[in-house]
Amino acid sequence: MRVCVIGGTGHTGKNLTTMLVEAGHEVTVVSSGRTPVPDGGVWPSVRHVQLVYGSEKWTDTIRDLQPEVIVDILQAASPELYEALRDICEHFVLCGSLWMLGRPRVVPTPAETQGPCLSEGYVRRYEQLLATKARAAAEGKALTAIMCPNICGPYKIPLEGKGGRSIDVHRAHQRGEPVILPEPGNCLIGPCDAKDIARGFFCAVENREAAADQIFNVGSAYALTALQFIETYGDIYGVTIPIEFVSWERFATEVLPDWGANYHFGANMCPDISPISEKLGYRPAYTPEQAMERAVKWMIDEKLLVG
Repeated sequence: MRVCVIGGTGHTGKNLTTMLVEAGHEVTVVSSGRTPVPDGGVWPSVRHVQLVYGSEKWTDTIRDLQPEVIVDILQAASPELYEALRDICEHFVLCGSLWMLGRPRVVPTPAETQGPCLSEGYVRRYEQLLATKARAAAEGKALTAIMCPNICGPYKIPLEGKGGRSIDVHRAHQRGEPVILPEPGNCLIGPCDAKDIARGFFCAVENREAAADQIFNVGSAYALTALQFIETYGDIYGVTIPIEFVSWERFATEVLPDWGANYHFGANMCPDISPISEKLGYRPAYTPEQAMERAVKWMIDEKLLVG
């Protein structure tokens, strides 16, 4: 099949592109050019189109590619993309986020609205996703949404104990410096290797009929408590990281007042992946601990950390 991957040079896109080419698909990657196309591997056989997402007449360029399947990892203008390609594209696969669903009511959390989403950008994207999905269903077009959790693994600095992706915080973890967590430290955090996130998109492309008109979570097989998350970094770095517990009120107002940082330690991110596993045969290859270890190894290999 002719598959177009928008955002195909990013963390997830690189893994997905490799999977698609190895499965025999004809792949075109669309990207802004900020992230270079990798050398070697499958990439000499991949067509690359440099394009600014959402720019003037951007959908005309993608339409000229005549894709049978389009994977939109950026998913910021899905109604416009759908309108431009609905008569030629057979399957739209859109990228969403667990954060769009709002604070979980239950865990594992199904791929449906849970509570108010705190991010205006995610609110807008989620509304677009749902509207495009409804239109596709009414018009008999296959559309699938993949809701992604916290991305971990090589090629991107992973989430750390202050709710960000700071190499300085990782260096502090490596030195065994203390970390402050909200008591009692049992909030769930679900790092997922980018390869396993890409695997969800790949399963959707390979199983169009079963994936049509579905919203699926992807993720690891289980989540870690915040306490275990920090202790896992200690195990990986070979140090003991002291942990101090404070009340949630103090944590959210004094320790990490930015909601985007403290949300990781209060939202219980443990997606229910049973629907995509049962319908599409999705199986994550890495545990959260393995994904974190792979990310740390990458940071050491890139000399971001001292080995």
